[in-house]
Amino acid sequence: MAGFRSLARQVRDPRCDLALRRYSLRKCLERFAPYGHRATWDHLCSRAGFGPEDRSPDPARLVAALEELEEARSVWLAYEVGFAERRKKEKHDGLRRPGTVDDWHRLTWGGFGVAWCDDPRVHPREPLAEVLRRLISGLEHEPGSGCPVCGAERLIWKYDLDHEPSAGPVCTHCGILVPRPVLNPEALADARRGRLLVSA
Repeated sequence: MAGFRSLARQVRDPRCDLALRRYSLRKCLERFAPYGHRATWDHLCSRAGFGPEDRSPDPARLVAALEELEEARSVWLAYEVGFAERRKKEKHDGLRRPGTVDDWHRLTWGGFGVAWCDDPRVHPREPLAEVLRRLISGLEHEPGSGCPVCGAERLIWKYDLDHEPSAGPVCTHCGILVPRPVLNPEALADARRGRLLVSA
């Protein structure tokens, strides 16, 4: 089974036919898809300027989509390296029990669904790398009351998500499943009660 870098080479290779290049980009999303496969594909297509069902996109647009995905992947891989180093040091220092960020991170290892969007047409519009930087910043700071990606405080608890966890606080503005560790207890409780918090 081809890895991400091998698939990326196929996307860039002008000797490959266009169908294979498009297919290889789709296969990259099996290795790294921050919003989930369908939502990440929709995001990349809209940002690069071709339709999700377009079978003959401009090769330059395919490469532009790949470059955005690669930049985001490098941001996430750097975070995972730092995360692994921190956990190793904590274990060395006797802290064996992982915290809430660690529990969340265990479910997202590799970058799949780190900013899960259950509705594939509702996702952040900013570049993927910027979204991940904001998410990581939220994970590294004290819990707050809103979405770390868009800053909105309109969260509602949704059930039966096509993801693990299958329920949680969803941002009604950008559509991501907000990681619980970035939210304070009041924001989590309000989302569970179904109250929409409106920023002042």
